Order: sequence, then structure tokens, then C-alpha cells
Amino acid sequence: MARNARYRVPYRRRREGKTNYHLRLRLVKSATTRAVVRVSNSHSLVQFVDAHINGDQTRCAAHTRELKKFNWSVATSNIPSAYLVGYLAGKKALKKGISNAILDIGINPPIYGSRVFAVLKGIVDAGIEIPHSDKIFPSKERLNGEHIAEYAKKIKGEDENLYKQYYSGYINQNINPVDLPKLFEKTKNQIT
Repeated sequence: MARNARYRVPYRRRREGKTNYHLRLRLVKSATTRAVVRVSNSHSLVQFVDAHINGDQTRCAAHTRELKKFNWSVATSNIPSAYLVGYLAGKKALKKGISNAILDIGINPPIYGSRVFAVLKGIVDAGIEIPHSDKIFPSKERLNGEHIAEYAKKIKGEDENLYKQYYSGYINQNINPVDLPKLFEKTKNQIT
């Protein structure tokens, strides 16, 4: 493989596509608290992190599992739950004395209107100052779940079995998916 003195094997996390070290170095050199956002297939995580010589120090964090404390018992992999976890993290950060930060999305693709930017919108609405452009945020209808409610209405009228299949999690929790915007507002008001 590498027999030439000029050849250098990249770090393992770079080879695996997990870390962009050039971008990370720029973020760390800024000496500003980073709002680290990570989304998976089923959850979202937000951490406010400071870089220190000994390693990163997490000042506060929020995970979508915490939304159950605020009566959010439905899906945690959608845009409304991403917004709520960002809002929760922002409120926690304000209590810890964090007033501004920079966004660190890691290797998540920066797609306008995605869950990553729904989390950012929640953090900004909570009162944290983060440099951003307003055009990257999802629309208000998507943030509060109106698009899910409209699709539930549409599909219930067309095919009852498909409706039960798609919204079984809501049905098991005795929640009507059409009422998701109301549940969103109720949960948001409980987060302080």
C-alpha cells in the first residue's frame, strides 16, 4: 500500500467520513461555544460544547427522549420534534449563561428545511444568538406539524388501512394525528 515517504494515511475518522478536521479546527479556533447538532433516523441531539486543551466540555445538552417529560409522546424523528428539542436546548443554555454560539452540524448535509435547521430554528427562538440566514429554516407549517396533520386527513379519507399503518404510533398513544399542531403548541408552552 503506502511505500512512498510522501504518502500519508489520513486519520481513521477522516477515512470513514465521520470528521472533517479542517472544518473542526476552524470551529475550535473561534473560541466560541459550539451548538453541536446531530440527527439520526429516530432522534435528535443538541449539545453546547466548549473546546479546551484537555478535550471538549459539554455545558448542557438536550435529546428528543426528554420531550416525554413535556407530554410529547409521539414520533421523535420529525421536524416538529427537532424544533422542540432545539427550543429545549436553547432554554437550558440560557439558564447556563450561554447567550451566543456557532452551529456545528458535523457531517450532516446542509439541506434547506431539514431537521438540522429545524433544531437551529428552535435554538434561535429560545433566545440564543447564532449566525444564520432565515431562508434555511423550514416553513412555519412544517415546524408545527401542519403538513403531517393535512396528510393524515387526506389519507384517512382515501384508505383507512393505510392510515392505520402509517399512524399506528399515534393511534396507540390515543392521539389523533390531525391534532398534532395543538400538541406541538402545548408542548412548546410547557418548555420554560
